[in-house]
Amino acid sequence: MKPTLLILAAGMASRYGSMKQIDAFGPNGETIIDYSIYDAIKAGFGKVVFIIREEFFDHFKTIFEPKLKGKIKTAYVFQSFDLKPFGIEQTIERLKPWGTAHALVAAKDVIKEPFCIINADDFYGFESYQKMYDFLCHEVDDTHFSLMGYQISKTLSKHGSVTRGVCAVDPTGHLSNIDERTNVYFKNRDVVYEENGHQVVLDSHTSVSMNFWGFTPKVFDLAATMFKTFALDNAANPKAEFFIPLVSDALIKSKKASFKVIPTQNQWFGVTYKEDKPIVQANINGLIEGGAYPQNLWG
Repeated sequence: MKPTLLILAAGMASRYGSMKQIDAFGPNGETIIDYSIYDAIKAGFGKVVFIIREEFFDHFKTIFEPKLKGKIKTAYVFQSFDLKPFGIEQTIERLKPWGTAHALVAAKDVIKEPFCIINADDFYGFESYQKMYDFLCHEVDDTHFSLMGYQISKTLSKHGSVTRGVCAVDPTGHLSNIDERTNVYFKNRDVVYEENGHQVVLDSHTSVSMNFWGFTPKVFDLAATMFKTFALDNAANPKAEFFIPLVSDALIKSKKASFKVIPTQNQWFGVTYKEDKPIVQANINGLIEGGAYPQNLWG
């Protein structure tokens, strides 16, 4: 059974100023999602599932169904505020959903095979999909998951600081833990982050998570159980978010699962800020000129 690509596309992109998930970056209006799906199809994936907000549904189908018909199976799931599926009867008021691991669990009824999950607005590169496909076909099991590890120097924006999940990798190549570092940026040729008013220099080859994970469907039950506890504990905290690294950290510490960190040399690029868009477009045009993608992605 071919693995599935699960795309996180329910965010509101507050710093970007518009719905960057469906913004045009390629020469024929291609979104970043288009390039992700193209690479996934090329690597061998058999289905793509979009995690979206219900009000985006018609818009997404109009954009993606005509170009993907006959190329890959598609499905859509909604990230909502309804907590009843998690056994929570009380209403918890929030302005936005509960985060990436909450979105992950929304796909439990449509994914029955090994899968990977990615962000809609991140460009990961074909090598990453090929390596993840190989892992999902030959190595993954219910206690052995994975994470694509990017060199931190290949993941930063020139237009402001970012938050990165800095990975500690053990001698066997497995994840020990992830530390969320805020205000990460280039200072001259160094990569630094700020902590307690001090600048800390990171090795430019340090592995970071760009939210590209490989799982079996077992993770749905594991994460759902954790989410119920998290939601009830944070009922009075409207900004609390249930992130995938929280799940992975808990699974590692409880020894319920290990995570192989799969290294990639790919240059990541994405759109945190509106000013990032011309750089992303230039990078895509460079890849097209180099033969990595056709001028018109879907022909």
